[in-house]
Amino acid sequence: MKKMIALACLAMLPFSYAAAEGYQVNAQSTKQAGMGHVGAAMKLGAESMHFNPAGLVFMDKSVDLSVGMSGVFATAKFKRDGYSVETDNTPSTPLYAYAGFKIYDNLAAGLMINTPYGSGITWGHDWAGAHLCQEISLKAFNIQPTVSWKIMDRLSVGAGLMMEFGNISLNRALIGPGAMGDMAEQMIAGNPMLGALIPEEMKQIIAKYDDASAASIQLKGNAGIRFGFNVGAMYDINEKFTVGLSYRSKVMARVKEGDIALDYTNEAELRGLLEKVNALMQAMGKEGIAIPPLDNGSFASELPLPDNWNLGITYRPTNRWTVSGEVQFVGWGAYKELDIRFSPSSLSQYDMKAAKKYKNSRIYRLGAQFAATNRLDVRLGTYFDESPVEDDYLNPETPSMDKLGITAGLSFRPLKDLSVDLAFSYVTGLGGRDGSYQDTELLTGMPRTFGGHYDTVALMPAIGLSYSF
Repeated sequence: MKKMIALACLAMLPFSYAAAEGYQVNAQSTKQAGMGHVGAAMKLGAESMHFNPAGLVFMDKSVDLSVGMSGVFATAKFKRDGYSVETDNTPSTPLYAYAGFKIYDNLAAGLMINTPYGSGITWGHDWAGAHLCQEISLKAFNIQPTVSWKIMDRLSVGAGLMMEFGNISLNRALIGPGAMGDMAEQMIAGNPMLGALIPEEMKQIIAKYDDASAASIQLKGNAGIRFGFNVGAMYDINEKFTVGLSYRSKVMARVKEGDIALDYTNEAELRGLLEKVNALMQAMGKEGIAIPPLDNGSFASELPLPDNWNLGITYRPTNRWTVSGEVQFVGWGAYKELDIRFSPSSLSQYDMKAAKKYKNSRIYRLGAQFAATNRLDVRLGTYFDESPVEDDYLNPETPSMDKLGITAGLSFRPLKDLSVDLAFSYVTGLGGRDGSYQDTELLTGMPRTFGGHYDTVALMPAIGLSYSF
């Protein structure tokens, strides 16, 4: 029973919903958002620190500054056998700031901060899948000092030290809607005579929770600073073609001492009900049910922020046109399982592991930029983002599916060295996705499967300013 109760806490630290697949956010530049977020083979000034550090050295001016933010307005829907529910998400606001400095003609350095991981999803306290996820919120930040060196006229390299940290909050029902009614039905099915022994008052209390979560748990934790690196190389084949390759390493995010809180719709009523249920179960020779005092302790866990390979090529057919294509390889295969450890030692009996079995995925990007006038650039882009989640591991905390993004943007320069950047992205799951997730029911200890059809859509406006001198 202890293990099955702990299963109610599994998948509660997955950092698992964001604007992109898995829990990665691709919103690190307003300009590049308009081009499908290409950039590995483009010379972007200070913003190259994220896409390919080798491009930083090609800054035109001594100082290049860029700041901006996006709004992620994402909605997910779930349907099953006539039942449907839609998320009520709070918009998230990933942001970025870059500062690049030209030291010599062949050497540049800079500092950036951005939010490569994070967002949130809110399904509600009492929906049918509350036992898997009620609400999740994740924010992860990256600070990166960077150096870029032009080895020769056509070849440059760059490297940055990534320092990543963040926090998470997630709510999940320990005893979700209908769980106690299901338990009563299974008990009666195993012993029909038991139905006559259940008092009417107990039946009425159980019925109250047919559409409500009786008990929920919240995990909140801060991940301390972890280090990684971002390296890249860029080569001009000729005046029209440039190729670029960059690599961002995996970082293990660790929560060492997270907070745990329990929430009850009516704690006194629930505990009184469990006492009566346990009396009946003991009379049948079965082990009783108890909710562990996890809120008297803390938890620790870790998960990978995956590595990324980015390979791109840029073509400049004329002085006014730029076209770039890119493939991003995301190392989601590093996320095999979730390990939750409780402390003090008296709670370690509830430690659990849950298989995730993510697979490596790819993102295909294509973008174009046209210099309409000396003051105005316009952009278009698209990308296809593969899901890293298998069908039988599809969880509402990660309503993951292959996604198509369509983007547009522009930059207007009211002053020669000042650019006002705007972009808009529309991201949709291609046809939605059917999938399921299996866990163990808290009260009965029986395996259960929750599945159905998921759809997702996200609207992502972005605004930025860049200035060089």
